Amino acid sequence: MKSQMTKFTLKDFQKMFPDDDTCLDYIRHKKFPERIDCPACGKNSLFHHDRGRKSYSCDHCGFQISPTAGTIYHKSSTPLTVWFYVAYLMAQTRGGISAKQIERETGVTYKTAWRMCKEIRHALNEDYSPFDGDVEMDESYFGGRKHGKRGRGAAGKTPVFGIAQRGGMVEARVVPNVRRISILPIVDANVARTAHIYTDEMHTYKALPSMGYTHDTIPHAEKIYVMGNVHTNTIEGFWSNVKNGIRGVYHAVSSKYLQSYLNEYSFRYNHRKDVTPMFWSFLHRSVFYRAS
Repeated sequence: MKSQMTKFTLKDFQKMFPDDDTCLDYIRHKKFPERIDCPACGKNSLFHHDRGRKSYSCDHCGFQISPTAGTIYHKSSTPLTVWFYVAYLMAQTRGGISAKQIERETGVTYKTAWRMCKEIRHALNEDYSPFDGDVEMDESYFGGRKHGKRGRGAAGKTPVFGIAQRGGMVEARVVPNVRRISILPIVDANVARTAHIYTDEMHTYKALPSMGYTHDTIPHAEKIYVMGNVHTNTIEGFWSNVKNGIRGVYHAVSSKYLQSYLNEYSFRYNHRKDVTPMFWSFLHRSVFYRAS
C-alpha cells in the first residue's frame, strides 16, 4: 500500500530551519505559549530571545527561561541546526543511518555523531499500551553467532520480547530472559484482558489462560506457521525488519544500547500510517522527551 505520508524534502528543511535561532524559536514555541505568566514577577509576559544565548527573558523583570533545559539539546555545544539535521536524516530512512554517515554528512566528529544518534533514539521511546484485539507475542535473540550448539538463550545473545497488535502498534523490549518471571509482568501491565493472544509454543506462554487471556498457539516445532487466523507473522516480520536493518546499517549492536535501537525501529513502525512527515514526529519527541 502506498504511504500517505506527506513529503518533507531537504529543501523544505533548509527553508524552515536556516539557522540556530530559528531552531530555538521552534523549541520555545513548542514548549511555551506566546505569552506566559512569569515565575518570578507573576506578570503575563512576552518573553524575548536573548541574542547569542539559548534563553528568553521576561519583558518586565528579566527572568530567564531556557527552552532546551531538560531536553536532549541541553548544554550541548553542537549547533541546533546540526541536531535538527541529524533528526531529519534519521527520519528519512526506513532502516536507520550510521553514526559514520552522520559524521560525513555534518562534519562533526564520530563521537559527537554517535552521541546525537543515541540521544535521539532514547527520545523515541513511547508507550502504546494497552494492547487489545488480536495481539501477537514473540521472543527473539540479538547478537553475534554462537559456534556449536544453537538454541534459545544461546550464550552471547540478548533476549528481547515483542508485542504487536495486528494492524496497530508494536512494542519491543530487551529482557533479562524469556522465563515467566520476566515476560508475564510485561503482558499483565500492557495487554488488555479482552485481547486475543497468539504465540508460538514456548512454555512461558502456557500461563496466559490462567491470567484470563484467550490464547491460541501456532506449533512452529511442527513446521506449521499459519492455521487460519492463528499465526505470529506480524511480530516475526517486525523482528526480520529490525535484524536486516541492524545487519545492513549498524552491522552489530551491543546489548547495552540495543533497547534504543529497538525504540527507533518501533517508532518508525508505529508511525508508518501517519500523514505527518516522520521528521516532525522525531522532532516532537526530541523536544518533549525528558533527558536524564
